[in-house]
Amino acid sequence: MAKQASFEVSEIPTDYAENPSGGFWSNLHQRVVLDHHDKDRQSNKDLDPVPAEGRTWSGLDYVTYWISDNFSPSGWRKASSLMAIGMSWRTALVNVAISEVIIGVVVTINGYVGAKYRIPFSIQARASFGYYFAYLMILMRCIVGIFWYGISTYTGAECVRSMIYAIWPSFHNVKNQLPESANIDTQFMISYFIYYITVLPLHLVPISKIRWLFTIKAVTTPIIGFGMMGWTIKNAGVGNNSLWTQGNTVHGSALSWAFMQGLYSNIGGWATLAINSPDFTRYSKKVSNTYWMAIALPFTATLICFFGVVGAGGSKVLYGEILWDPLLFVDRWTSKGGRAAAFFCALGFYLAQAAANVSANSISAANDLNCMFPRYINIRRGQILVSLLGGWALTPWNIMTSAASFLSFMSGYTIWLAPICGILISDFYFVHKRRYDVWELYNPHGIYRYNKYGTNWRSFVAFFIGWVPLLPGFLPKVNAKISMIQPMINFYYCGYFYGLLAPMLSYYLLCLVVPAKETMIEHAVYCDDLLIARDVEEIASEGVDSDSYGDQEKKTL
Repeated sequence: MAKQASFEVSEIPTDYAENPSGGFWSNLHQRVVLDHHDKDRQSNKDLDPVPAEGRTWSGLDYVTYWISDNFSPSGWRKASSLMAIGMSWRTALVNVAISEVIIGVVVTINGYVGAKYRIPFSIQARASFGYYFAYLMILMRCIVGIFWYGISTYTGAECVRSMIYAIWPSFHNVKNQLPESANIDTQFMISYFIYYITVLPLHLVPISKIRWLFTIKAVTTPIIGFGMMGWTIKNAGVGNNSLWTQGNTVHGSALSWAFMQGLYSNIGGWATLAINSPDFTRYSKKVSNTYWMAIALPFTATLICFFGVVGAGGSKVLYGEILWDPLLFVDRWTSKGGRAAAFFCALGFYLAQAAANVSANSISAANDLNCMFPRYINIRRGQILVSLLGGWALTPWNIMTSAASFLSFMSGYTIWLAPICGILISDFYFVHKRRYDVWELYNPHGIYRYNKYGTNWRSFVAFFIGWVPLLPGFLPKVNAKISMIQPMINFYYCGYFYGLLAPMLSYYLLCLVVPAKETMIEHAVYCDDLLIARDVEEIASEGVDSDSYGDQEKKTL
């Protein structure tokens, strides 16, 4: 069974601190290891179930969390991609609303596991995939998080650049000192470095306390959004812009498949959070607090998308071109008062992007690294590592300017993420009937090992059923030279629905026909069960009435 204990980097044995021995690498190893007391322990404080004192998130915190994720420049731009493939602004808003309702339900359903058992996705995955096969799923999710961290850092740098433009207009004239092959100029590199350095301290804030950041953003960004929309309507109106009168430019079956493509794209944008929502729901004060996500996610996403539509329509009247990027919009405010407004708007988007990047990418990927290297990486170390890999090693400025095929590949990564989510949901709700033994999930030789390879073959088969049929439609999106019949491409646009539901059903049927009986427990075992039993045992050994203590402890949990 896993041990519930706290280990810090500073806990280096006294004999080592006083009498260091060995070479440089040996000494370095001693200093970076998290747990010197149990070399066989494959967990740490951040990976263990969240104890009672760490459960600090209320229902309001989950509402502000989704405001934090949605009120960002990328959320503002969402309608533009839909209108680019033939939808009117009204159809685009309906598409966003439907897709966000669907993913909001999925996020909430899977997040229930974290709220109930106080475990992250990386531990939850072991029940479905097996102790070792789960690591492949964790690695796949980690790669996505690191990638999007870099892309979001690029967007955050755009916010900083707009802030600098507003304060010092002469920044426009800064001479570029970098070669053209760098795919980034001096202006943007300065902005990028400032963003990275100023956001880095947020990675050091414990997850149980970072909810204050979402609260600040939940207050500031809606004010900015409504303010920009009100200013645009006052100065430009909505009646003279062709954007508002333009209908769908595609019709019939073409419109239907364009609509499906939009659903796939919008749902896919949240595919990673649908998997790792337990990383945050595990900190809830009570399970019901997480239900607010099903409402907050679609409402805020649709609202910020509407702001983008109004801004784009107004920019056509005011500036003669449609500006889907809110940062390009505020960069046009060049008067003294306009620059002040532009600065505060850019500052709000800066906070929005920083909060979204920390919550959606760095913490999630850090949890994955924490699980893969529990003796050396906790969530704090993991976030720093993610920031270095995603922010610098990945060189996101190269990807954004010259790697369209790689962007398409990462956007299509949903074909692998959807099956993971479907199997997780099927395993918890239908196969194991919401009954897990949380401590067996931490045992490499426990019931969730499944076989000597640590692989649940049922999930292995279901996973391939989920993504292989979608591959033909995915390939032309990555390489334009590959041609594919239209029905396969259309099937790819249904990818999230197929990728989620087909593995969900196939995994359930496989477990029904050939069940893993050793994992079918009669009663769920929660983390508090063992904590109470262990505390009672310790008190009893000291001569205190264990029954009375247990009754008191149960009331507090």
